[in-house]
Amino acid sequence: MKKAIAGAGFAALALGGCSGLDSVIASPQLTPINNPATIAGSQRVSMPLPAPEMEAQAPNSLWRTGARSFFNDQRASKIGDILTVNIEIQDSAQLNNSTARTRTSSTADGIQALLGLEGVIQNVLPGTPSLDPAIGFDSSSASNGQGSVNRQETVSLTIAAVITDRLANGNLVIGGSQEVKINNELRELLISGVIRPEDVASDNTIAHTKIAEARISYGGRGDLSQVQRDRYGKLIYDQVAPF
Repeated sequence: MKKAIAGAGFAALALGGCSGLDSVIASPQLTPINNPATIAGSQRVSMPLPAPEMEAQAPNSLWRTGARSFFNDQRASKIGDILTVNIEIQDSAQLNNSTARTRTSSTADGIQALLGLEGVIQNVLPGTPSLDPAIGFDSSSASNGQGSVNRQETVSLTIAAVITDRLANGNLVIGGSQEVKINNELRELLISGVIRPEDVASDNTIAHTKIAEARISYGGRGDLSQVQRDRYGKLIYDQVAPF
């Protein structure tokens, strides 16, 4: 009976291990095409809005306010329209901090007469005891600290995003994703945020610096990312290790 239970347990562990190994050995799969609105968030974007303004009507005019073309405005402006986002990130930061602190203190307290008992104490104790100083403290501390940060990042990417919502003041909520698979390495780019229609250029592009509440994520899954990622045992040890 014990052998049967042990065999069943070993088989269950083997099956669980095989299923875990399949996810590691198999190449990463592309994500199915989903609704871009889920990238920007399942909840509607709520932001402070200005008071509504009435736009003057010009029924006999061929020109439309905000149009970049005389006949038609080719820029994305409606839910479901596509526009291109140019991501050019060049960030650099350098910080150098140095601190030094030294402190020395000394305290001495004495009892001169002790209610006339000083003579009695000197007669009882051998030698020539004195009550001055009776209590003394000496302490000293010193600390030095140095820290430096040198960071430099450069990202140059282009991605097409979809307008998922239009706010009451005319601003647009966008969301987009892009996946590229080369051999067994999958690179994924996600972007979402809020833009103004006026910031969309005539070629239907917008810079990432003009996106409010921008969320840009770029990462990968596959053989290279798996090698660079720490093992589960090390991650658990880092969490429970006291030092």
